[in-house]
Amino acid sequence: MKTNYKLQGTPNSPVLMFSNSLGADLTMWDELAPYLLPYFRVLQYDTRGHGQSRLTDGPYTIEQLGQDVIDLLDKLKIDKVYFCGLSMGGLIGQYLGINHPDRLHKLIISNTDSKIGTVEGWNDRIKTINEQGMQAIVDATMEKWFTESYHQTHPSRVAEMKKIFLANRTEGYTACCSAIGNADFRADIKQIQLETLIITGDEDTVTNVAQAEIMQKEIAGAEIKVFHARHLPSTELPSYYAETLINFIVGEDTFDRGMHVRRTVLGDAHVDRANGNKNEFNTDFQEFISHYAWGEIWTRPGLPKHSRSLITLAMLIPLNKKAEFKMHVKAAFNNGVTKDEIKEVILQSGIYCGLPAANDAMHSAEEVFTDLGIDY
Repeated sequence: MKTNYKLQGTPNSPVLMFSNSLGADLTMWDELAPYLLPYFRVLQYDTRGHGQSRLTDGPYTIEQLGQDVIDLLDKLKIDKVYFCGLSMGGLIGQYLGINHPDRLHKLIISNTDSKIGTVEGWNDRIKTINEQGMQAIVDATMEKWFTESYHQTHPSRVAEMKKIFLANRTEGYTACCSAIGNADFRADIKQIQLETLIITGDEDTVTNVAQAEIMQKEIAGAEIKVFHARHLPSTELPSYYAETLINFIVGEDTFDRGMHVRRTVLGDAHVDRANGNKNEFNTDFQEFISHYAWGEIWTRPGLPKHSRSLITLAMLIPLNKKAEFKMHVKAAFNNGVTKDEIKEVILQSGIYCGLPAANDAMHSAEEVFTDLGIDY
């Protein structure tokens, strides 16, 4: 089964995977990505029958849709992910948490329930779609997805989501309706042992706060977060939604966030050595670095980590700080920088920083390549 996906981010970062709601596609998460990329690789995909993923004969089951996730992870050679699914994606997340907990670090289930609606209700929707097409329910769906104020303040985004909804192939949409209608995890949800965050909206009429609170009681240790939103808080409040995910996965403290990013850039071995060398004299300085450099600057969404690596290398060349330069050459590969890009930075520095500084940088880079076994 061909699954359409988009994977962004630096290769040394953990993967945060997103599963879309019924009627949407992978682009529903696009606004979150800039906030998340300092911390994670972001994996978005189109559920079977949606977006650019293959349409197969229905009806589908949540088990099928969950196995699609496992197959995609196997294809991409990704062992474990942080998983966030909304509505239908939340049902897929519950299936994975129950049946494949070894593939998940933590679980976020958003605007969902262990049993969504009734079989009869979903069959009625399938009948309506088959007879009248997606147009028959699009306006009602947009009302369920977004608050009145969002409709007024973001009409262009609502129009985009309406266009995506109308572009759905009726066969794929109705096949997923069957999967949702027949999914029932009420007896099994208590089996989930993963750290779990449940997100809901205080105006969500599809899956409400009371249902989220019941799931919280069933899943040991689960946390709950209520947004002022309807069914798609990830689209309506993207920065707040992303912040909620970062808080849950990484932590709220700037130091914890800095240590997370520092490890993704410099590698665990380097950070462990630095921490192992801490003493009464240098501890404050080490914590200063993690808090401000890594927690305040490297976490900013304005520049990707790839660009920050190139800029850092360029600035270190005229400063002639060989040890720091070599450290950041190694780190650059963790941020997806190539050997050729490093060469271009050094060449550029030869014009604007001077040939002696560039010459030293070239030799230092070659030393790193030798240490890493990279042919140059």
